[in-house]
Amino acid sequence: MQTGTKQPWNWLLFPFSAVTAGPYGVVAATVGHGVYSIEDESEWGKLGTGLPDTTGIHRLQLHQELLHACTNNGLYEWNGETWEQDGLTLPCYQYRRLGGACYASTSDGLWIRTGSKWGQLSCEGKHVFDFISLPQYVIVGHDTGISLYDRFMDEWAHFELQRGITSLAVYRGHLIGATDQGELVVGDRKGRFDRIQFGKKIIYSIVPKRGSIYVCTDQGLFKLVYIADRLVLLSVQLGFPVTDVDVLGDQIFMATMFHGIQSISL
Repeated sequence: MQTGTKQPWNWLLFPFSAVTAGPYGVVAATVGHGVYSIEDESEWGKLGTGLPDTTGIHRLQLHQELLHACTNNGLYEWNGETWEQDGLTLPCYQYRRLGGACYASTSDGLWIRTGSKWGQLSCEGKHVFDFISLPQYVIVGHDTGISLYDRFMDEWAHFELQRGITSLAVYRGHLIGATDQGELVVGDRKGRFDRIQFGKKIIYSIVPKRGSIYVCTDQGLFKLVYIADRLVLLSVQLGFPVTDVDVLGDQIFMATMFHGIQSISL
C-alpha cells in the first residue's frame, strides 16, 4: 500500500532567476529548466513549448495579462499555449509597455516598437540592462554606466561609472542603480554618483514595487530606506540568496537560488 503526499506549493528547488505574479497565478523562470506557473491551490505546470530549457531568462514581465520573457535568444511572448518570438532576436534584458509603445533593453541598445516592427532608439553598441521612463527623462543603465535623456532639452548626458548598471530605481528623488560588482550607485542630484557597499552583501538587483525599493542579495531580501539621511537596508527575509521579487495583494513572492519560490505576507 502506498500513501500519496501532496508536495508543498514551492517544492520546485531549481535555481530561479525571475518571478512575476498576476491575477492568474505565479510564473517563475528557472536556470536551465524552463518556465513554470502555478495557480491558487493547483500544482506547478511547465510553460515549455517554444522555449528550450537551455535558454537563459533574465526577466519575466506581465503587462495587460501578456507574459513576456527577456532571454539570451531574444524577446518571447506566451500566447497561452506556446512561446512565440516577439520580433526581437537580440539578447534582451528588460521589457516594458508604456502608453502605446513597447520598449526593450538589449545587447545593442534600447529598442522601441510602436507598430509591428522594432527599431533602435538609443545607446547603440551598448549592453542595456534596464531603463526608466519618467515625464522629463529616459534613464538607461548599461555596461559602462548610466545615460540620461532630457525630453525637454532633447539632449543626452552620459555618466561613465566603470561599472555595469544592471537595474535602476528612483527613490526620494535620487537615482539608484545596482552594479555588476554587487554594489549600489546613488546619484546626488548634481550629476555625481557614490558607490555604496553594505558589508559583505552582494546585491543582485533592485526592484521597485508599490513605492518601495526591494533589494535582492546573496543574504536575503531587504528593503531600502532612508534613516537620518542615510541609506539603510532593512531585512524582509533572511537566510537564502534572493534573485527577484514581485508583490501581489498582501504577498511577496521571491525567486531564490536554492529554496524554490518563497512567499511571505506583507
